[in-house]
Amino acid sequence: MKLKFKHVALIGKYQSVASSASNASGANPRTALEAVAHFLEDQGCDVSVEFDTARNMGIADYPLVSVAQIGKQCDLGLVVGGDGTMLGIGRQMAPYGVPLIGINQGRLGFITDVPYHGFASSLGQMLRGAYVEDHRSLMNARVIRDGHCVYKAMAMNDVVVNRGASAGMVELRVEVDGHFVANQRADGLIIATPTGSTAYSLSSGGPLLHPSIPGWVMVPIAPHTLSNRPIVLANTSRIAIEIVAGRDASASFDMQSLASLMHGDRIEVTRSEHHVRFLHPKGWSYFDTLREKLHWNEGVAST
Repeated sequence: MKLKFKHVALIGKYQSVASSASNASGANPRTALEAVAHFLEDQGCDVSVEFDTARNMGIADYPLVSVAQIGKQCDLGLVVGGDGTMLGIGRQMAPYGVPLIGINQGRLGFITDVPYHGFASSLGQMLRGAYVEDHRSLMNARVIRDGHCVYKAMAMNDVVVNRGASAGMVELRVEVDGHFVANQRADGLIIATPTGSTAYSLSSGGPLLHPSIPGWVMVPIAPHTLSNRPIVLANTSRIAIEIVAGRDASASFDMQSLASLMHGDRIEVTRSEHHVRFLHPKGWSYFDTLREKLHWNEGVAST
């Protein structure tokens, strides 16, 4: 079958290269990325490597490309790493619409779901069009201080407001579409996308949201009032979180953080116009991923 993706950009988990340690897949990150690159060349693909990946891994055998160049020149982005690596590149690639495949070298693999061991079988078929396409929504977030935007970011997983290092809780005023919801005293508050519903939101008692649901989940972290429960909202909502009380509160947007929020600061969350395009192996199912990663049915005899 004819190749559907001719020019492929490789993005790797280069942060762990310095230790030269093997990760959950058992392979050094550079060794794994080079193995994937050689496979792509054997399939007839033109291979480029993302600039920071190549620089930090010491790879000099392939053309280097920036994120913007991947968006404009490449047919496919291929991430060799874990979910954190995919989150970072997914946010950057979303405005360009370039599809992404994740080869998992991490521990979880909710969104990097092609196992490194045996990747050739799945990847060879996907390069020729045998895949399932999955679109994931994104959030835009801004921090407003004295009427001015002092920070803005995009998030694929979640926007989280956390209390500071002190023992006290943080008090937050929450509005949805301009309507007052509640003043919440808690360790923090999470606004999560369906993708992020399997991350921090889940560990804080939030529900799982199927990726096709156009919604978000708002989850309090250790709330003072036990009736303060998670709530699912439409992703067309405009959510505002104001810091009322508490010291050294911070906000994080996936892996991006802003420390030392001030009283009166407002974190505004809206739906992004962009989404991330993930490609999965043929036959992929979200429920298979949940069952495997969350260890459902362990100890239960198959029927």
